[in-house]
Amino acid sequence: MATFVYDALDAQGRSVKGKIEADNEQIVLAKLHEQRFHVVDLSEARGSLKARAAAKSQKVKLQSLVVFSRQFATMIDAGIAIIKCLDILEGQTKEESLKGVIAAVRKDVKGGLSLTDALAKHPHVFSKLYVNMIRAAEIGGILDVILDRLAGFLEKEMEIKGKIKSAMMYPTIVLVFAGFMVVALFLFVLPRFKEIFASMDVEMPAVTQALFASSDWLRAYWWVVLILGVGVYVGVKQYGRTVTGRYKLDQLKLKLPIFGDLVLKMSVSRFSRTFGTLIASGVPMMRSLEIIGETSGNAVLAEAIGNARSSIREGAKISQPLANSGLFPAMVTHMIDVGEETGRLSEMLSKVADFYDNEVDAMVKGLTSLIEPMLIVFMGVLVGFIAISVMTPIFKLVSSIH
Repeated sequence: MATFVYDALDAQGRSVKGKIEADNEQIVLAKLHEQRFHVVDLSEARGSLKARAAAKSQKVKLQSLVVFSRQFATMIDAGIAIIKCLDILEGQTKEESLKGVIAAVRKDVKGGLSLTDALAKHPHVFSKLYVNMIRAAEIGGILDVILDRLAGFLEKEMEIKGKIKSAMMYPTIVLVFAGFMVVALFLFVLPRFKEIFASMDVEMPAVTQALFASSDWLRAYWWVVLILGVGVYVGVKQYGRTVTGRYKLDQLKLKLPIFGDLVLKMSVSRFSRTFGTLIASGVPMMRSLEIIGETSGNAVLAEAIGNARSSIREGAKISQPLANSGLFPAMVTHMIDVGEETGRLSEMLSKVADFYDNEVDAMVKGLTSLIEPMLIVFMGVLVGFIAISVMTPIFKLVSSIH
């Protein structure tokens, strides 16, 4: 857990300051919201940053967690006791970080803790969703079913992330290569041509002069560009750690042309699959929404879910506040409404998640096929412009000789 320092206003408008220990900012915001505090500033205490860095360094691969869940489910289904299962899993797990966590969980369970409480002590490995589904499984006596369901859920998450990463690989490589090529041309190639033209007293057009002037500036002030780039990156990261900054950046992501639509569809897919999985596992609706809000990864979506929880407390159906948020497409809210009416909410949410998974897949493929030719054209125009700017004085020189 990390320690967060907050500055807020209570219902009477008085300033309230304090500290809260929690796994992430979303949980802190939820707790403060329940106390009817308006958060002015929220940041992680310096003392907890080292602990968080250590936890991140021990992060377990998603694939390893999938294998752990699947094997655990198989052994529980075969009637093997939990402690024996954990003992076997510890012995055959190759990833050292996960092996250590399993050993600690086994020790806690052997000492009398429930599996849920033992897993909850390792939030950097087992998310709120994971822990609460295990809690529902222990209460319902369906641990093998829930573990298998968790493995399927994590596999789907991994599949979507993998598709997006592979789709962005080519454009990223091309952009990095283009960046290095332009820097190399400006720092090493263009200065050489400038020296040659100067020694031959060649008359240069305005475009060529501007290109050489840019090259001279970059060679003289490359450190300014470097500091500016690092400064902007660090500034945006720090701004994103504040409550207002994170909300504004997440809002910006949703408003980006084309990519904003992709982010929204991914968020809707994740919301639907997580919600459906939790409901199907027996986790109460209010608790499910709380978990989704904490693990959504988007402050705008988390706010909409928080508002939905407040409306449900007052007797509203879940579909109405989600529709009022303006984030969820009509099809999603209508499907949820039908699910509530028919008592098949988890099934409807699963269908919505499958639909939007396919939408995300199709959109990623479409963006890839669109970005690739655009990058080729961009590279061609860039290289062509530099080549023509350099070759024009040479052609003039040759013409004057003839």
